[in-house]
Amino acid sequence: MPDTPPPSLPPDDASSPKPPSRWQKLGAAARKAAGWPGSGLSYLYQTSLANRHFTLPVLNGAFGDQLAARHDPRTIQMSFRRHGADVPVSHLHLSPDRHKTVIFLHGLMGDELLWQTGAGAAPRFGPRLHRELPVHCLYVRFNSGLHISENGHLLSQLLTELVATYPEATQELVLVGHSMGGLVIRSAGYYGTQDAAASAPESSSGESRPAVSWVKHLKTVFLLGVPNEGSFLEQNSYLTSMVLRKINLRPTRFVSDLIDRRSNGIKDLRYARLVDEDWQHPHADHLLPPRTLVPPLPGVHYHILVGSLLKSTASALAHYFGDGLVGAGSAIGTVFGDPALPPDVQVSTRTFAQQHHGSLISNEQVYQYLKENIRS
Repeated sequence: MPDTPPPSLPPDDASSPKPPSRWQKLGAAARKAAGWPGSGLSYLYQTSLANRHFTLPVLNGAFGDQLAARHDPRTIQMSFRRHGADVPVSHLHLSPDRHKTVIFLHGLMGDELLWQTGAGAAPRFGPRLHRELPVHCLYVRFNSGLHISENGHLLSQLLTELVATYPEATQELVLVGHSMGGLVIRSAGYYGTQDAAASAPESSSGESRPAVSWVKHLKTVFLLGVPNEGSFLEQNSYLTSMVLRKINLRPTRFVSDLIDRRSNGIKDLRYARLVDEDWQHPHADHLLPPRTLVPPLPGVHYHILVGSLLKSTASALAHYFGDGLVGAGSAIGTVFGDPALPPDVQVSTRTFAQQHHGSLISNEQVYQYLKENIRS
């Protein structure tokens, strides 16, 4: 008798799961929606933990002058930083085998970590330069709520100590400043030159000889998104406060008083005040206050790096708004855009399209520009 094939069996339900029903889909969606607030709070909490280092710099940027006046322990002191802590110059232990030192300064309400790590702990400019070039990389943190000139004095003193302690490692100094940090660098150069002239010893013939200072070691300065002619945001804040004060009603006075509580560092950004005499002047709070012109230092190569939100960098919008916080016209500035600069001053300008103010310190093109010009 011929074999007969076994009858075909129906498919096993366990091996072929049924698609979820409409009610099951609705229940899953409801559970997911119910979890969103918790997920959002968890995300905010984790983000705040990852960025808690910003809390103190933001507080100092907004009210740092008032904290310093009260000797508040939360006041940031200008210092070199390593591993999240202040480091005395004598503890930096710079090797004499590397003769070039690159020093990074953050902007308003920033800190040194902005130069070191980014999203996903990816290394930024400082660690990459230290790994790829024979240079020392140092990071300065400062109280951005103080007057820019006050920080200029402090930076000049810090660099004087650095050069005196490590003359071999600082044969060539390179300063990199973002936003307000660039203004602090320019102010420090102004006071470093003055201090050197004031302390110049007299020769046997009675003639004064220029003293060797950190300024003599300075070869290159990079200014990234620096408001060299002032910030349009701070100018608008000043005008808003002035108009509200002129209206002179209780609500407008209240709002004006709140605006006026911003720190001296922020107020200095209105017209990039770099010297003490400008904010000490009796007309410092006028609509058009006096302002001291601080020229580039002779023998120093300045690199003016400008960001633009737009593809086209030649429009009037790009000139005014620039990277969203600093206009291109302000970043280039009067002193750096002057075609009649002395022959011993070298200025290079580069605009990076479709970059906002914050991305200038993490953009790959900007990094490659820094690397090539520091290497040379």
